[in-house]
This record gives sequence, C-alpha cells and structure tokens, in this order.
Amino acid sequence: MTPIHEPLSEEAAARLVQVAALSRTPFVIRGGGTRSLHPAPEGVEVLSTRGLNGIVAYNPAEMTMTARAGTPLELVEAALAEKRQMLAFEPNDLRGVLGTSGIPTIGGVFAANASGPRRFTAGAARDSLLGVRFVNGRGEVVKAGGRVMKNVTGLDLVKLLAGSHGSLALLTEVTFRLLPVPETAITLVVSGLNDAQAAAAMATALSMSVEVSGAAHLPESVRGRFAGGALPDGAATVLRLEGLAASVAVRAEKLAAGMARFGAVTRLEEDATRRLWREIRDGAPYADGTPRPLWRVSVAPVAGQQLVAALRLETGVDAFYDWQGGLVWLRMEADPEDALLRRYIKAVGGGHATLLRARAEALAASEAFQPQAEAVAMLQARVKASFDPDGLFRSRMVG
Repeated sequence: MTPIHEPLSEEAAARLVQVAALSRTPFVIRGGGTRSLHPAPEGVEVLSTRGLNGIVAYNPAEMTMTARAGTPLELVEAALAEKRQMLAFEPNDLRGVLGTSGIPTIGGVFAANASGPRRFTAGAARDSLLGVRFVNGRGEVVKAGGRVMKNVTGLDLVKLLAGSHGSLALLTEVTFRLLPVPETAITLVVSGLNDAQAAAAMATALSMSVEVSGAAHLPESVRGRFAGGALPDGAATVLRLEGLAASVAVRAEKLAAGMARFGAVTRLEEDATRRLWREIRDGAPYADGTPRPLWRVSVAPVAGQQLVAALRLETGVDAFYDWQGGLVWLRMEADPEDALLRRYIKAVGGGHATLLRARAEALAASEAFQPQAEAVAMLQARVKASFDPDGLFRSRMVG
C-alpha cells in the first residue's frame, strides 16, 4: 500500500520534506484527489494537503481571501456566498467526467489553474492569485506575493506556481482576489448553426459592446445533454450576459438584434443560465461513466472548429466548444490518438491538449500534457532544479 502523509501544519510539512530529501524519497502531492486518475507510481509516496485546512483571513471590503491549501473549495464558496462574492474564474469540478470522489480543495484549484467559462474575460485562476506560501524541495518555507495587488513582491513566482500541478513545490497557503456576484444573469441561445457559423456568430458577439461573459457552442450531438434537454432544437450557440438587471436588459436587446441574422434567438433566464454554465464548465455531457478518452484542447478561437473538422476525417470524435471556440472538450470514440491530435493542433496554428481520462493502459502510454519545445523544456528543467533540486515532487506534467 502506498504510504500517505498528511501533515497538520506548514511546519510539519516542511520537516517531512526535509527528511524525505535526506532519504531521496519522492512524493506526489494530493489535495482532494478529484483531478487525476493517475495512481502514485511504485516507490513514490503521497503527500496530502487535507490537514492544511481553514480560512486564514477574509476581507470582503478588499475582496481578498487567504486560505490554507487543503481547505475544501465548497467551504470557501460558502463563505463567499454569504457576502455575495465569488471566484471570478469559475473553477471547474471534474469529478463527473473522471468518476472520482473526494472534495476539491482551493490549493488544488490553483495548482491545476482550473478555470471555467469566464476565463476569456476574467482571466484564469492564476490571474486571481495574489500570494502563496509553499514548501520547496529542500524543505524550506517560502512566501511570495501578498494580500493586496499593491504588494507585487514575488508576484511572478506566484504565477509560476499556479498550474504547476505539484511539480515544483507543496502549496500550503493561497491568497486570492474576488469579485461581486452579478445581480442577474441571462443567456441568449442562437439555434441551428453549424460549427463554422457558430464561430462567426461568437466572434461578432464578442466584438459588440455588450460585455458577453460566456460564449460556447453546443453541437446537436451534445445539445440535448445540457439544461435537462430544455434548449431549443438544433445546435445551440449560447451567449451569457451578467450584471445589474437594467443593464443586462439593454445589452440583451442589443445582442439579440445583432444575432438575429445568424439564426433564431431565444432566451434563458437566471436559474436556467446558472445551471447551463455549470454544466459547460464541468464538461457535463461526458460525465457518462465510460473510460472513453477525453481531452481539453486549447487553440485560437477560430481554430477550434477547424481542428474538429480535420479530426473527423480520420477518426471518431465528439466535441463542444467554450471560450468563444478556443477551448474544445473533445471525446475520442476509441483510443486517445495523441500523435494524431497534436499533429492537427500544430497544423491549425498551435495550442495545447491535456488528456483528462482514458483506459489505464492508454493513460500510461500517452502524453497527458502537451510536449514542450526544446528551449521551453530546458527552461522548465532549470526552474524545476531551482525549486526541487533532488526531484522529490513527481508529476505527470514533467514526465
């Protein structure tokens, strides 16, 4: 059985890493264990953040919060809801598509840079991160950043750790900024567009001065699996507006007029809107209990539908699009086919693909993260050596 270490304080975590450095004992870092299907390799122990729990400071007036890395995300969001505040980047919940259990943690959110539909307007998780505390591979406790945006000391280091997937250090505490919850939210649905037409419609919507905060395209193959089947017939191109009710009403009228030339336009009110965008955020159509390979692919917005069209000439795929078409949730019908996928990503102008799930043998044989160019890989190796010279922190991100 794989040993699991669960330190109850930052000091205990640092001592544990110091001892591990002497014996060259490697770790994989786990929060709630909800974002990965990869077991710890043989000889690698688990370092859990679950004992590093609790909200350290919350200043609603400054719209900032500090929490220990193992704090459950639901605890953070409950505290924010009382003050009508939120995490602007809409962290996704992958338990449905991965079939995992456990409780997502705030440290895991930032370690994975987990970001939802509002990313193209509000930024990714890393853009909300102001400060961190962490234990490096020498067992040293390091602080970077601060609790306000004015304190930018170490801010680049903060951004570096966000999205590092536990490959550089053990996050013990995170400080992040917040935004008010919008007074209301509605969604306009443009029906019956193919993927290319939807890309044009979303580009037009984003060019209008109406502050669209969500833009996604749900082809007919997945449309019925959203919103309890309540979306109109035909592929659905969905556009979200948020803010003060009076402002949303004016902007919705303007956006509907602009979209009328593309197709029939209908409207979802607040409750249906919130449900729909949660499902888009979490890849709900592919929470199907199967191990069929599932990718999250990021490319230029105009290139998403080109990528899927090219793949369909060679293999069976199903897909829907977020981030104005720049994020493709892509499910393969058989094998991951990572070489084929990455060849076409390069052909449409570049991007990156992350394999979320597949059969165990396919996961082991595939590159889960996008391979880096040689120069970038060399820089990444130097950064890794600086944070973790003995290679104690193991992650699929760095092989």
